[in-house]
Amino acid sequence: MSFGFIRPGYLFLLVLIPIVIFLHFLMLKRKRSHALRFANFEAIAKVKGVDLLSKNIFILILSVLIFLLLVLSLSGVKMQRTLYSSSFSFIIAVDSSTSMEAADFSPNRLEAAKETALDFVDSFPAGTRAGVISFSGNAFIEQSVTDDKDFIKRAIEEIPLSSIGGTDLSEAVITSTNLLEGEEAKAVILLSDGKINVGTIETAINYANNHDVIVHAIGIGTLEGGVTSYGLSKIDEDSLKSLAYNTEGKYFQAGTKELLRDSFNQIIELKFKKVSSDITSYLLLAAITLFLIEYILISTRFRILP
Repeated sequence: MSFGFIRPGYLFLLVLIPIVIFLHFLMLKRKRSHALRFANFEAIAKVKGVDLLSKNIFILILSVLIFLLLVLSLSGVKMQRTLYSSSFSFIIAVDSSTSMEAADFSPNRLEAAKETALDFVDSFPAGTRAGVISFSGNAFIEQSVTDDKDFIKRAIEEIPLSSIGGTDLSEAVITSTNLLEGEEAKAVILLSDGKINVGTIETAINYANNHDVIVHAIGIGTLEGGVTSYGLSKIDEDSLKSLAYNTEGKYFQAGTKELLRDSFNQIIELKFKKVSSDITSYLLLAAITLFLIEYILISTRFRILP
């Protein structure tokens, strides 16, 4: 279980808590001066005693808790849990950048990825929904989410090697996540050699987590690398590992076709989805309840001056 924020920008208001504490003790000091000025001996006794201090500390704690709950409510706190799911909707995101022409797979990385992805689609249980995108410096929707295997397979088969430079994993995840909007259990299968040079991994991770999407990353390529038209291309695992682990997905290093096929087989067996619950209303209700308690205490039991 983890917690996140829909509107994290409001969290900066937490820096005002020291001001709340300062104002509390400032008001306490003024009450003391008022009691002494009018010779209210009952009030003076309370001011000098421990009773007043303990009561005010309690009120201060209540005030800080109310303020904290209100800030968290503005920030839109959500609770994220991992639950069992009988089925998933997938986006198969295939890296089509120039580095995928590397010949450490036969005939190259891209064709090996497409061939294995087709086998993966064939293994889908009946009713499984999936979509397809390709990406390089930009992401392209090849097929929106559907349960028609023929449409999905045709989209995979027709992915060309891109003439657009760069590899933008961030846009690939964002585009995939948007395609999964409205699906119950959402997962992206990212096939790439990880050579990210456009966008940032942090952006991709945050976007996926905010939309309850799990990203499984399959690193295609050998550690020794493969020859491309521009030179030697080696797999970059760090970006792919970070993306998978930080979205509660799995990372698979596929240095051979057999490992690539095994990666897909393991993914189909994974049965956990991410679910978020907005708990803002509960925090707001708690803040209102504490405010009423504080008001009653100040008006009755904790009243200091007559």
